[in-house]
Amino acid sequence: MGADEPEVRTTAGVLRGEGQAGLAVFRGIPFAEAPVGALRFGAPRPVRGWDGVRKAVAYGPPPPQSAAFGMDALSSGDAVGAGDWLTLNVWTPEPGPGAGLPVMVWLYGGAYTIGMSGLPEYDGGRLAREGGVVVVTLNYRVGIEGFAAIEGAPANRGLLDQVAALEWVRENIRAFGGDPDRVTVFGESAGAGSVAALLAMPRARGLFGRAVAQSVPGTFFSAELAADIAGAFAAELGLRPTVDDLSTVDPRRLPAAADAVGAKTEQFAERWGVLGHTSIPIAPVVDGEVLPVAPWEALASGAGRDVELVVGHTRDEYRLFLALGGMLGEVTEDQAAEALRVFAPAAGDTAAYRDAFPGAGPEELYELVHSDWLFRMPSLHLAEAQVAGGGRAHLYELTWGAPGMGGGLGACHGLDVPLVFGNLSGGLPAMLLGEGPHEEAEELSAAFRTAWTGFASGHGPGWPAYDLERRLVRLFDTSPAVAAYPEEASRGLWREHVFGTLPLSG
Repeated sequence: MGADEPEVRTTAGVLRGEGQAGLAVFRGIPFAEAPVGALRFGAPRPVRGWDGVRKAVAYGPPPPQSAAFGMDALSSGDAVGAGDWLTLNVWTPEPGPGAGLPVMVWLYGGAYTIGMSGLPEYDGGRLAREGGVVVVTLNYRVGIEGFAAIEGAPANRGLLDQVAALEWVRENIRAFGGDPDRVTVFGESAGAGSVAALLAMPRARGLFGRAVAQSVPGTFFSAELAADIAGAFAAELGLRPTVDDLSTVDPRRLPAAADAVGAKTEQFAERWGVLGHTSIPIAPVVDGEVLPVAPWEALASGAGRDVELVVGHTRDEYRLFLALGGMLGEVTEDQAAEALRVFAPAAGDTAAYRDAFPGAGPEELYELVHSDWLFRMPSLHLAEAQVAGGGRAHLYELTWGAPGMGGGLGACHGLDVPLVFGNLSGGLPAMLLGEGPHEEAEELSAAFRTAWTGFASGHGPGWPAYDLERRLVRLFDTSPAVAAYPEEASRGLWREHVFGTLPLSG
């Protein structure tokens, strides 16, 4: 076969992809058996081999999705019900065993309830072609299928899917031109939480040497809390939270049960604590086995010492959620006071934020405490834990304001995703960036892609490592700079806070 129909031999059989703008692209490659039937809610099993040549030109079906942002409509067909969700995709400039290119493995975000590798914003073509790297994207189970604490099933099945994909990379990526000893995992939001979890997981050790975590969420559940939440999910279906009971439910029906619980978490506030004031009751579980301890504790103990880390956040993380919830310009003083009471690091202390930000009005306070609790401070603390454990970390903040939606989004959550991949139009990028022209976005995208691929190649991201004295970070903006960490007021408020596992309160 020629460049238009490249072929690669994997451990399971021969794949035929397609040529695309100077790359060889392979989509929908199974890395594990379909987790349905007897394998439902199980750890991923190695994929069986096939005879002949298997076409790999279309993305595999996504895992079942929450209704958030209409994602359930993308996962309602028969192919989704058949369960062939565990597939991955490869973009490579140089297929063949001799190229030895760096490998970048992407983990999507989506609050652990939505996400699929086939979204246009995750197309790895530009990153691979212009960065000289092999890009891998993959599906992993989300929602109840991937993360609910089901009796008789291993915890964190979505994380185990990621490990299985990384094992596939270790065994097969050389045939695609990649170097299995130069693997970088990178992800945003729940994908960054997954990266943090992988750093703490014994089963993932040795599968990657570098990691990039973009906007790490601070939500990890204790086993007791996760079990209680799973009971609520099952109760929505009139079932018990067991493999035997939930295996009788079509996978496409389960996300609706999780959505129903998410819509009424306030009813569980006495038991679920701070989680009762959010709408996302899904997260990794610190179960003591798959995930022995929370990532911050693991890294501070040296678990990630041998993995170089880039971690950071956007300046205005929560602004996107204010906009999507129709709350921009609408936050009241009572709502701000309640947010400070619930989410500020010193429980019930609403004065600390007001003292630290004396000029802030209700909306700014509301946004700041949500941004800090959910993404900004967990990301900062992950870098500090890595340094405390003897590892190396590079910290960044995206401070450039998105021009989309009239410029009101600021440097919001998710803005870094189109910039990293260089896909600046259509879908989410169009919402964040507007319809163009995108001159500033193009410049920033080039800076992100150069930093990320340079890091993956072993040359570093282009700015100094973070330390606990100078606290130097890279600020991504139209005038890029290296400066002291700019969110010093928030850092001071959260200095003594310990990110760990959210407990069951009663």
